[in-house]
Amino acid sequence: MREISKNPADPNLDGQWRHPEAIVDCAWLKDRLGDPGVRVYDCTTYLHYTDDHPSKPYEVGSGLAGYAASHIPCAAFLDLQNDLSEADSPFSFTLPDLADLAERFERIGVGAPYHIVLYSRNGVQWATRIWWMLHLLGYEKVSILNGGFDAWLKLGLPVDRETTVFPSAELPVRPSPALSVDKEGVLKAVKDGDKTLLNALTEDIHLGQNPRYGRPGHILNSKNIPFHLFVEPASGEIVSPQKARRLLDKAGVTPDHEIINYCGGGIAATLNYFVMYQLGFPKLSIYDNSMSEWAMDPSLPMATG
Repeated sequence: MREISKNPADPNLDGQWRHPEAIVDCAWLKDRLGDPGVRVYDCTTYLHYTDDHPSKPYEVGSGLAGYAASHIPCAAFLDLQNDLSEADSPFSFTLPDLADLAERFERIGVGAPYHIVLYSRNGVQWATRIWWMLHLLGYEKVSILNGGFDAWLKLGLPVDRETTVFPSAELPVRPSPALSVDKEGVLKAVKDGDKTLLNALTEDIHLGQNPRYGRPGHILNSKNIPFHLFVEPASGEIVSPQKARRLLDKAGVTPDHEIINYCGGGIAATLNYFVMYQLGFPKLSIYDNSMSEWAMDPSLPMATG
């Protein structure tokens, strides 16, 4: 796995993020509206939970209608499911082949020399998912808009209805495929017991009280930090480094182990990943298909409680 801090064993307790350039606020973006070197993308996606059958726990809804009604000026729309996910997968949001993924990003204008800013309007996890995909490809000139579209609206900042489509760009790729693991890699981690498995789903799903993904519970030997705990409920902004560290410490998640993050479909887990990246945790990965795949295979170990 790629090391993401030159001093990874030392937890960040100084009240600062290790990579502050990866989080921007509304004032920063307002001052750069129309800057030709900045490209902004609305990443909004919706999950409409059905609970009709565990093989399809939700329907994926595009955020395009909301974008068409109102968005940050000069922002383009990015469709995660239809533009950046594997169409032939039985699971939602599955990563395409990395070379294919890079080409898809290039077609929608993501690449050098542009500073890419990502936001969403129903939770930061959609923006962190796109951030992680670009991180996986090695493109680091990417930021999350802290608080997303809701924070923008609360400040009374300008909005627009005009559709923006960026010209294609060239994306320099330095892929780190070890930042994504498959079920075989997770099963090995369960058997070896040498890595931390961190579930980003809500506590009721983790404990087995809500069997949304089929078999109730979590991957055997997992710890649980629901992703929403890393977001301030009033502002929608990511919590402070100190609060994030306290949440991790309480759950027994430490930077001296490799940490495999998972959730229902590889979305919420990227918020946990992003926070730990910001804190300097050195070895992180995402189990892409997560519980959508794991819970449907009765041969794979799970636990409740």
